[in-house]
Amino acid sequence: MGKKVIIVGSGIAGMAAAIRLSIKGYEVTVFEANSYPGGKLSEINMKGYRFDAGPSLFTLPEQLEELFELANKKTEDFFKYKRLEINCNYFWEDGTKLSAHADVAKFAEEVKTQLGEPAENIKKALNNSAYIYRHLAPLFMHRSLHKWSTWFNKKALSSYLRMGKLGLFKTMNKANTQQFKHPKLVQLFNRYATYNGSNPYQTPATLNIIPHLEFNRGAYFPIKGMHDITSSLFNLAKELGVHFQFNQPVERILVKNNTAKGVKAGGKSYYSDFVINNMDMVTAYKTILKEEKQPERLLKQPKSSSALIFYWGIKKNFPELDLHNILFSNDYEKEFKAIFEKKDLYEDPTVYINITSIHKKDDAPDGSMNWFTMINVPNNQGQDWDTLKIKAKEFIVRKINTTLNTDIEPLIEVEQILDPIGIETKTSSANGALYGNSSNNKYAAFLRHPNYSSSIDKLYFCGGSVHPGGGIPLCLLSAKIMVDMIPKA
Repeated sequence: MGKKVIIVGSGIAGMAAAIRLSIKGYEVTVFEANSYPGGKLSEINMKGYRFDAGPSLFTLPEQLEELFELANKKTEDFFKYKRLEINCNYFWEDGTKLSAHADVAKFAEEVKTQLGEPAENIKKALNNSAYIYRHLAPLFMHRSLHKWSTWFNKKALSSYLRMGKLGLFKTMNKANTQQFKHPKLVQLFNRYATYNGSNPYQTPATLNIIPHLEFNRGAYFPIKGMHDITSSLFNLAKELGVHFQFNQPVERILVKNNTAKGVKAGGKSYYSDFVINNMDMVTAYKTILKEEKQPERLLKQPKSSSALIFYWGIKKNFPELDLHNILFSNDYEKEFKAIFEKKDLYEDPTVYINITSIHKKDDAPDGSMNWFTMINVPNNQGQDWDTLKIKAKEFIVRKINTTLNTDIEPLIEVEQILDPIGIETKTSSANGALYGNSSNNKYAAFLRHPNYSSSIDKLYFCGGSVHPGGGIPLCLLSAKIMVDMIPKA
């Protein structure tokens, strides 16, 4: 009889781990509390409109392709995508608009024309972003930070000598203020802090690694929508023989003599050689690991921001909009103070609008668009979200009407709302935080839970709440780092 692995949760990291472990020779069973796989990467269908419910940006597609290659499958038989020509359209209330062309030379020229910013500054900033990636990715993204071997190899030693240049000792905003002359461009590049739920006025400038992924490596769109990432991984896992148990919340991870032995679900015990936790780390320790030693320092770390999302079916086409759109606040610093210090909404929020029907026409009826309309908000600290949702809609509608010179409310044909409480309920994310612990200090990378338990043998962790972090590429990498620690069956 072959060796068995049980995985708690079928987020993309859980499914990626299932695929890798199945290829390693294990019999894999995934327990999922929901009736569907994918965690945050799910979809919503309403009256002819389809919405990707969660993550909307796709970068580093090679992390996904690697899973198909390992299984000796052709990626295109499961999953197809294309590179975007426009990464994002940016709007300000004074009428300024920028299209972030994937072609860096085009983007630099547009910035020069629209803002008077020297084109060379864009090129220097993206070269710096590539430099950070080159020296930090091997250390922070592809290896465990909790193994001595990571810190004593040539690449690591090379990175130590460059920590100043890598932005560890200044904030993202400070670095961007030094890189750019125009405050709107500073604001645009500060926005990348939100990609992991952080505050650009606090988070270290090492996060300037992110523009490299979007510009130099490319932003992409799955031709069937972001949910196709979930569907393709699920189909590959099933083809490899992975068993999925849906509507089966795990009640407890079974531990005996400091060793994980399996899980209890539906009042029944299931045994395995290894247990993988893909549930949010904080929630897991409070529920299915509540009887075990608690990593108090990690559990007390501040959480990332959350999101308030309005899924709107809009019965009109807006030709000025693209797949990704940002309508900027007039005072970015005040917005982040409201989110992280006051734990409240800001009256002039930055609004993100994702419209997949731009590329996938059947996501909305003819002449209409599917708007995934989102603002960054604090994680759930007991606020009155019913009241805040009403206020947020007022703020968002005002921002859209002023910036796009329209009257949006009469055009909203269907609506569904997801708030931090809903995020916590649907995905077990502690406090509804999108990315687990925040990255608002220079030690944040070291304050993420490792991909293994230091106190329970044969218990491992993957997903956005553990190393190396949140977002699709990092979740896939967390599965890879973790599975590399487990021997072949």
